[in-house]
Amino acid sequence: MNVLLTILQAVQILAAIGMIGLILMQHGKGADAGAAFGGGAGSASLFGASGGANFLSRTTAVLAGVFLVCTLGLAYFGNLRTAAPSSGSVLESTVPVQQPAAQQIPAGTGAPAAAAPAEAPATGAAQIPGK
Repeated sequence: MNVLLTILQAVQILAAIGMIGLILMQHGKGADAGAAFGGGAGSASLFGASGGANFLSRTTAVLAGVFLVCTLGLAYFGNLRTAAPSSGSVLESTVPVQQPAAQQIPAGTGAPAAAAPAEAPATGAAQIPGK
């Protein structure tokens, strides 16, 4: 399974790099207007006047399709893997804080146990006696 994911990821990276290169090699739609005013070097290009646009755009579309298929494959196969027990959420691995036990009444007596002195709150406010 890991080999398949590695192959899909490598193909996806190569398709992305190829698409970037092909998109940068293409000229925009505004370049045709420049050819009408004397900048017509399009006929001396490698693929001819109109052949380059067809070849580059079709190759870009094929690479975009390969990129999409690899993305869908990585998403599908990536979700099929079972997560290791230690790779869960950080919140799942925390230990719950134990609350202090409430004052317990000893069995057999009706009176509560001797109460420990109350602690001052952690807010930093001074307590006023009698309130």
